[in-house]
Amino acid sequence: MERLLRFFLDRYIRRGTITFITARGTSFTCGDGSGPQVSARFVTSAAERRLLIDPELALGEIFMEGLLVMERGTIADLLAIALAQPDLAPRWARAQWWLRYLIRHVQQFNPRQRSRNNVAHHYDLDGRLYALFLDADRQYSCAYFETPFASLDDAQLAKKRHLAAKMLIAPGQRVLDIGSGWGGLGLYLAQMTGADVTGVTLSTEQLQVANARTAEQKLDNSARFLLQDYRDIPGPFDRIVSVGMFEHVGVDHYDTFFRRCAELLGEEGVMVLHSIGRPEGPGITNPWIAKYIFPGGYIPALSEVLPAIERAGLLISDVEILRLHYADTLKAWRERFMARREEAVRLYDERFARMWEFYLASSEMSFRKQNVMNFQIQLTRRQNVVPVTRNYIEREEARLRALENGQQPRLQMAGE
Repeated sequence: MERLLRFFLDRYIRRGTITFITARGTSFTCGDGSGPQVSARFVTSAAERRLLIDPELALGEIFMEGLLVMERGTIADLLAIALAQPDLAPRWARAQWWLRYLIRHVQQFNPRQRSRNNVAHHYDLDGRLYALFLDADRQYSCAYFETPFASLDDAQLAKKRHLAAKMLIAPGQRVLDIGSGWGGLGLYLAQMTGADVTGVTLSTEQLQVANARTAEQKLDNSARFLLQDYRDIPGPFDRIVSVGMFEHVGVDHYDTFFRRCAELLGEEGVMVLHSIGRPEGPGITNPWIAKYIFPGGYIPALSEVLPAIERAGLLISDVEILRLHYADTLKAWRERFMARREEAVRLYDERFARMWEFYLASSEMSFRKQNVMNFQIQLTRRQNVVPVTRNYIEREEARLRALENGQQPRLQMAGE
């Protein structure tokens, strides 16, 4: 077993340096000797065997179960090296990838009840968990770092401002927020633009917080949040925005999503879709992420998204790729989580804390090392709805920034 493990890891780890200690106590070093020294120890031979059989699933499992222990460096350091390697996966791992690709339509089949169950799995956790690492407004999506030195809170505010600028919202216009989370973006739009905002979510935990915040800020007449599927909400709307929700739609439901958005969007309407995207074309959800973090989730390739937009009859008026913004967001989340890790253990247990440590670290390194990115697609039904040059975005951001500085909306969490 040790010889096979060493052969596999020697073949896979070509860049950087990782020392592995087997369950029997022997050690070997893989890589080219460059970079920081990272060391990990297998606790049992069964853990070694599991890694060999299914490396994509087993690495996260044996770490969260305490069967892979970091002796030097962190799991983030190990993943930074592992995810930067050239594609030298063993033949059986490639066969597993193709098998998972063939069944991905089954895994991503998300009718209404299954969608609600999948959302509850991740978003209906104890709200105190998210308070450990998110910004004060609980923006659980990619921030927008206008400068390398921006704080997480400033970058999340900039993200809301950037999205609002692309929508060109006039006072009184009806705005639909699909996947409204804890209400931060919807409340920002109501306060800063004077829009009439409706947010829909499938998370009961998020819904309660969003509506409590609405009441506290006395925005009941201009913002409301509903426990409702986007497929069932009545329209029309002048503006539609969706941030961090499209990854839960499922590839077989893209046509349904965009056709419904086209039905909901008025003739002079504007929609902005913000989603994680994969750079290399259609693929699969990492099996560990699918099993433990986001069941039914999938990161789309633009080549899968754009045809569905075209079939829905919507016009693409702008596409922006956000490179590394999510890597920096996840780094901030991971550092905040690790600083308060013991609180997560008290909320749940050690296994759960290791699971979230692996989730945040692996997600960050996917963006940093494997070119995963975010895209923002602006959609309309007519050609002349938005200006023909992009400088209006900067002008609108400046206007909104001046309003923020003058009004300073207090977007505190309910009960704070």
